[in-house]
Amino acid sequence: MIVKTQVNDGYAEIILNHPQTRNAITGPMGIALANAIRTCGSNENVKCILLRGAGGSFCSGLNLKEFNAEPPPDWLADFGNIWRTTHRTLYECPKPIIVALEKFAINGGAALALAADLLIVGSDSYLQVGEVRQGTAAPYNMAWLRLRFSEHIAAQLTISGRRFSGTELLSLGIAFNAPSTDATVSVAHATCAELAAFPADALTRIKATLTGYRPNNADEWFNIATQNTPRRTNKLSKVQGG
Repeated sequence: MIVKTQVNDGYAEIILNHPQTRNAITGPMGIALANAIRTCGSNENVKCILLRGAGGSFCSGLNLKEFNAEPPPDWLADFGNIWRTTHRTLYECPKPIIVALEKFAINGGAALALAADLLIVGSDSYLQVGEVRQGTAAPYNMAWLRLRFSEHIAAQLTISGRRFSGTELLSLGIAFNAPSTDATVSVAHATCAELAAFPADALTRIKATLTGYRPNNADEWFNIATQNTPRRTNKLSKVQGG
């Protein structure tokens, strides 16, 4: 099972479950993640959602071995739509999403981490929006950064393309907490348990108010980034992971 879901006492836990590739992104993972978020978001017993990776790391970005395979996987031609659906589902989720970032979140994985309402990062773990170093853009990273943070913050992550540690992310106001890396998941669980103990509907009401300032149509927001994204002529030009 490439994405696992379980419901704890008042909150759901969604796990990217392909540790042998460091939870690298494929079409099937994008589909499974969107389905899990949609299901948990509509569950009346779930007040918030914890998203993390299996095997002690969050997500290493696109699975380049799969994207460059010959023959190409069946899902490759539709990956742009798959990945848009994943991010649209994150955007539309009515429940707060808490991400536990262990070790790293790179490129497309960084975009998933930045979609969090609360980001908990190991102090010596890191997030990297590194597409600029590959000569490509980072539309979904940019969309989430500009939705939540200032242009100045977004520029630091996307123009430099360097790694930002949990401690740095906390100082920039991107991370909510930066515990020791080995405590990241336990701190995330404790945070979710605390939130789940709040009065009924409190979290969904707060999130509805927060998201009420956004465009109602998720595609309207993501199109700003993707339509301004120049595309390269190699095989990966047709996909936009970050």
